[in-house]
Amino acid sequence: MREDRSQNKHDYLPHHEPFQYYKSTANPLHVRPKSLKTIGTNGDGAANHQYDTHDFFDAVKAGNFPAVSYLKAPGYEDGHAGYSTPIDEQKFIVQVINFLQQQPDWEHTAVIIAYDDSDGWYDHEMAPTINGSATKSDALNGAGKCGDGHSALPGVSPAAAHAQGRCGPGPRLPLLVISPWSKPNYVDHAETVQTSILRFIEDIFLGGKRLGAGSFDATSGSLDSMFDFSSSRPKNAQKILLDADTGLVLSSPK
Repeated sequence: MREDRSQNKHDYLPHHEPFQYYKSTANPLHVRPKSLKTIGTNGDGAANHQYDTHDFFDAVKAGNFPAVSYLKAPGYEDGHAGYSTPIDEQKFIVQVINFLQQQPDWEHTAVIIAYDDSDGWYDHEMAPTINGSATKSDALNGAGKCGDGHSALPGVSPAAAHAQGRCGPGPRLPLLVISPWSKPNYVDHAETVQTSILRFIEDIFLGGKRLGAGSFDATSGSLDSMFDFSSSRPKNAQKILLDADTGLVLSSPK
């Protein structure tokens, strides 16, 4: 059946939700968390760390701010060309950032805004191929070819030269860091990928331990240069609230 993309998406897009594909985080029956207090903990039962977006806001309001959260915008606000717009995306981002800036834990918060693909908003320059591949599905620079088919990225087993079928990275994408600890008005030129976010989490909470088994976190660039951790207190302490419709500054609370 042909998809009608003339109308905005309504809400949940299952193929945009990667955690549903892993047993440790799958929630196929959409089981609700036991309570706001258990959100983000191993005690949330069959919910398996899968929640509706409003559960994040409700939990934070109740004093339960999970150490790490992935927020996925509703379909109509995810910024994908064809069924969403940059203004729709702006509304979601502004809602989240305005909310977090008014929380007691904002001083200890970092928001990383990333995109899953270009969806038509292509950059002018192709990124270098870090993980080459040579499967029937590859066609980047020839039939069955992505790069030279060789890479230093380790495979899932000693018998595998490297992880095939994972040609990448793809088109260059925006990555933004908003935090009291981020460098203001700063453009970072370090090469990063989406798993650089995972690496940042691993560095903070796991002492730099990597997933291995062919995961890109082992070779991803660091986000550290986007932050200023040179003092015990954040230097970028100013809070700026925006208008979700216009993107203009509403106020600058203390």
